[in-house]
Amino acid sequence: MKGKRQEKILELIAAYDIETQEELTRRLQEEGFPSTQGTISRDIRELRLTKVSGADGKQKYAPIRTEDVHVSSKYRRILSEAILHMEGAGNILVIKTVPGMAMACGAALDSISMKGVVGCIAGDDAVMCVVREADLVSGVISEIQLIIKGLK
Repeated sequence: MKGKRQEKILELIAAYDIETQEELTRRLQEEGFPSTQGTISRDIRELRLTKVSGADGKQKYAPIRTEDVHVSSKYRRILSEAILHMEGAGNILVIKTVPGMAMACGAALDSISMKGVVGCIAGDDAVMCVVREADLVSGVISEIQLIIKGLK
């Protein structure tokens, strides 16, 4: 249950500008994940979320962006459980996922900050990952595979 709740948290903060733990708790309850403030606080710490300024100047939760080689085990688990297939199309990497997991996968990829990746857009079972240049797509695929295997 904890893993699914944390995946849902990543999906929610990717989809909405969530300012407070109370708002996050409410949205989780609406999605079928009843939680206490203490549980949410621990999840925020474990997922290494921080508050950043949104487009409207208000604060919102977001994953801490890092260039570290170490990738959180949470993100690794999300990617390994979600990704079914990856294929390049020009400078776009299309990632097919298990239904319902694309948003969590896209949020995890955005938070990892891979070289050349501009950003991700997710639907229900697919992520469109924009890569700066077409010749970098195969390297991004390889890097994701290394992350999934726990080698990065």
